Amino acid sequence: MRWNVKEEPNPEKVISLAKTLNIDILLAKLLVLRNVETYDQAKAFFRPNLKQLHDPFLMKDMNLAVSRIEKAIINKENIMVFGDYDVDGTTAVSLVYSYLSKTHKNITTYIPDRHNEGYGISYKGIDFANDNDISLIIALDCGIKAVAKISYANDRNIDFIICDHHRPGKEIPKAMAVLNPKQEDCNYPYDELCGCGIGFKLIQAIHQKNKKEFNTLIPYLDLVAIAIAADIVPMNGENRILASFGLQVINQNPRTGIKTLIHQIKKPELTITDVVFTIAPRINAAGRMKSGIHAVELLTETDFDKAKQIAIAIELFNKNRKEFDQRITKEALKKIEDSKETTHFTTVVFQEDWHKGVIGIVASRLIEKYYRPTLVFTKSGDFLAASARSIRGFDVYKALEACSEFIEQFGGHKYAAGLTLKPKNYSKFKAKFEEVVKNSIPKELLTPEIRIDSPVFLADLTPKFNRILKQFGPFGPLNMKPIFTSSGLRDNGFGKRIGGDKAHLKLSLITGSDTKTYNAIGFNLGEKQNLTNNGSPFEIVYTVEENYWNGVTSLQLNLKDLRAE
Repeated sequence: MRWNVKEEPNPEKVISLAKTLNIDILLAKLLVLRNVETYDQAKAFFRPNLKQLHDPFLMKDMNLAVSRIEKAIINKENIMVFGDYDVDGTTAVSLVYSYLSKTHKNITTYIPDRHNEGYGISYKGIDFANDNDISLIIALDCGIKAVAKISYANDRNIDFIICDHHRPGKEIPKAMAVLNPKQEDCNYPYDELCGCGIGFKLIQAIHQKNKKEFNTLIPYLDLVAIAIAADIVPMNGENRILASFGLQVINQNPRTGIKTLIHQIKKPELTITDVVFTIAPRINAAGRMKSGIHAVELLTETDFDKAKQIAIAIELFNKNRKEFDQRITKEALKKIEDSKETTHFTTVVFQEDWHKGVIGIVASRLIEKYYRPTLVFTKSGDFLAASARSIRGFDVYKALEACSEFIEQFGGHKYAAGLTLKPKNYSKFKAKFEEVVKNSIPKELLTPEIRIDSPVFLADLTPKFNRILKQFGPFGPLNMKPIFTSSGLRDNGFGKRIGGDKAHLKLSLITGSDTKTYNAIGFNLGEKQNLTNNGSPFEIVYTVEENYWNGVTSLQLNLKDLRAE
């Protein structure tokens, strides 16, 4: 790994901010590195305020969307809330459905089947609407590239409101309204909302037009926070505000379905990390292994006993997901090793019986091993379907655009995308993708980088320091948890490899003449124990965490890497 310490910020700004806020220099430095340089900026950073949210009517087509929904309610039309099968899509559907169903009873939900319908708006979903006299479909977290399908719906007198955050194509679908801040002619001030975030702006607009108190929308923010965390969108601007208040809802009074997912977590307070690794995978498992509609049922159910039964089923889906994930990852790794393709600039693998619901997870696992832009393909009907994942700094979406001659359909983000192609084009696509990446990727990106905020002495990591550091959250892209480095460390002799496969490293660190020990855990760093058990000093890169065990909370260093001095 490349260890890169961030450039030192202006020392005068750091000293001035430290005095203004009455905090130590290190904390002030971390703030200035995040472009927080004044008292007012610090207040906005540490105390997010719902009044800082933008007016939803600044979003292109919002007036049209609200008017069309109001018309449907007045005329008692049948409305379908349609969404993708992942966390962002299912939370968005749950949010809009639970809001509109309070005043409109002629409303249903629809999540496409990952295997039979694929990603996004489907002809089958439109036919279902047509057969059931549904005249308005609100599509969430999908639809921005569904030009032909929207035309198909228009021919059947079915109106669409698209709420999407993916990159638009050259042509925008001719829907009744298209809510997507990434449209070139949309002047909304913030374009990094997730799909559920745009769904929230839609209900905020309806709420605002009807002159209702904003505070009555706060209970919906648990869903928005989960979507923001799971979709890995930037944790700044509106996302940070929505996630902050959403976390409060999760910790204080979450909806019934979420209570069933978190009631066994014995922690005094859940963080965004807990959402990412505990709540989101279970919601996702429904769409990966069975149907995303189970997630919507869980998130909209108000009876605890009924919700608990759904949660038990989803827990089984999640268990099956883990088993498929582990097996397919092993098979993919063997394929790559047998093919001798590990020196390439990309990783592209295919097996026709791989479960479509987990290939995105497998792609992420392969990046952990080989650190290359990665695609994992499986058979899907008459086509091959793939999930693409990228490495930091490389835009895989643009790379796929350059290969579009061999692709039937694709969509996504800079770091994650999905696509389908004809089997006969697989080899041509694979060669083209390798060529595009090889000719466009800076070679240094092929080695993982750790960007370090600052060197520190372990003695500086006091409980007071940690209390303030926690307030830097919620963490995510563009506001990552601060990463530190410390040197001159030794293990006190009690370090050991842990985990079923001894993959992880648990250490008790000492430094210099300091008699205090510092607990540290290094996930997937077990193979580096030889650097810590020979008595020689070493240096580490880490984040500061809290470990909660048997009712006691203690500081713990989460190691990202270590090396001999």
